[in-house]
Amino acid sequence: MKTPYQNIYAVLKLNRFVVIAVVICAFSSSIFSGWIAFSIHKRALNSAFAVNTDGELIPLKLVSQKENFRVEAMAHLELFHNYFYNIDASNYEKNLEKALWLGNSSVDNLYRQKKADGVYNRLIQYSLVQKVLSINTEVAEQEGTYSFKTTTIFEINRGSVIDTYELVSTGNLITVDRNFPNNPHGLLITNYFENTLKKLNNEN
Repeated sequence: MKTPYQNIYAVLKLNRFVVIAVVICAFSSSIFSGWIAFSIHKRALNSAFAVNTDGELIPLKLVSQKENFRVEAMAHLELFHNYFYNIDASNYEKNLEKALWLGNSSVDNLYRQKKADGVYNRLIQYSLVQKVLSINTEVAEQEGTYSFKTTTIFEINRGSVIDTYELVSTGNLITVDRNFPNNPHGLLITNYFENTLKKLNNEN
């Protein structure tokens, strides 16, 4: 008995159905796998891990890291502005040396410019006392880059005259290795610039 030939169109139709089904399954699997990989990657970006004393991994949220960074940044900037602007004839060398540890060449260049302009010579010559009254800083993040804007209020005591000034300075922050006690927060000020300096009053 001869085996009847199948209708070739029916066979092709069945094959096409199988191929389409396989392609759809493969495409669906690829989308699902991609979604899983993206979810894992997103969770990994938002988490870090630390190892406790027992060798176990402890997840740390990136949000907490950013909050800690902001606290460190504010403390670092307050320390720098105190060292750099809270000076007198007796402590300016020591304070400026400490301030230079907290910034890169942009801070060093500003220091050299002030020195060339005779700022520190006048400090010694006239026994001036420059005292920081307040430091207010705003830290912003954009695409992983941290920038800051600091408003420093300080006064210059000339003996019979006390002048009060408002200084607005800006720059960026990058992370570096901690170096205690020179750089306890592990941050470095870059692109530092004194934007505006304004006299607020003149008390006799």
